[in-house]
Amino acid sequence: MDADALRRLAVVELVNNWAVWRDAGDWDRFRTCWHEDGRMCATWCQAPAEEFVRASMAAFDRGIVILHFLGGTSVELTGRRAIAQTKMTINQRAALDGVVVDVACTGRFYDFVEERDGRWAIVLRQPIFEKDRLDPLVPGTPVPLDAALLARFPEEYRHLAYVQTKAGFTVKTDMPLLRGPKVQALYAAGRAWLRGEPHGWAG
Repeated sequence: MDADALRRLAVVELVNNWAVWRDAGDWDRFRTCWHEDGRMCATWCQAPAEEFVRASMAAFDRGIVILHFLGGTSVELTGRRAIAQTKMTINQRAALDGVVVDVACTGRFYDFVEERDGRWAIVLRQPIFEKDRLDPLVPGTPVPLDAALLARFPEEYRHLAYVQTKAGFTVKTDMPLLRGPKVQALYAAGRAWLRGEPHGWAG
């Protein structure tokens, strides 16, 4: 296996470890997925990596169930930098006025990754959202939804944002979507990163 193949394999392993360790509450190992200047741009938390870890710990302790299921990963590699795009689904369970629901939101993780001192880790993670849905745990149960609140969020992650808002989070309403200028700006930031430039992405 050549050097580039080994690097790509290390990036894929990093992406997989992020999901497994975060969802399991394995916080010490989860921290190793990030470089010291790492940053997360989630719907509910745009913050340095350590702050995101602490916020995830607090949500975990509150019983908030957010799980990540991964599909394929595509890695663009230039030397010791990479952009990894990973198909993913975010699943969250919640109670809305006593009705238990599951939300499934599909999209991609777009990761700015770098090898430093022999360790690949994330410098920036920005999700891209494509579509979502909400289902009652008991099929056919009516789900009470506030239409005005639901309409505040983009269609691609509307139900996820609704559930997270009801859980007390402040949700970002201009995340990158499958189409549009925001995702094109993200791709441009990724190209800059691979050229060896600062990515310039502010979320």
